[in-house]
Amino acid sequence: MNIRLNGEPLALPASCTVTELLAAQGLAERRVAVEVNGEIIPRGRHAGHQLADGDVVEIVHALGGG
Repeated sequence: MNIRLNGEPLALPASCTVTELLAAQGLAERRVAVEVNGEIIPRGRHAGHQLADGDVVEIVHALGGG
């Protein structure tokens, strides 16, 4: 299946969850916000949220500073 991730095309396996996407992008342990088709997906729903062909996904990294 094909999605858009942060504005760029990305091919994924036919069955992929938000958790699997984050792991594939090296972000499994990072604090991130995930939006799929304009809807924020809470961290507790990442494992159960199946992505679909054509989804538009935005991942935003939380940055700390001082």
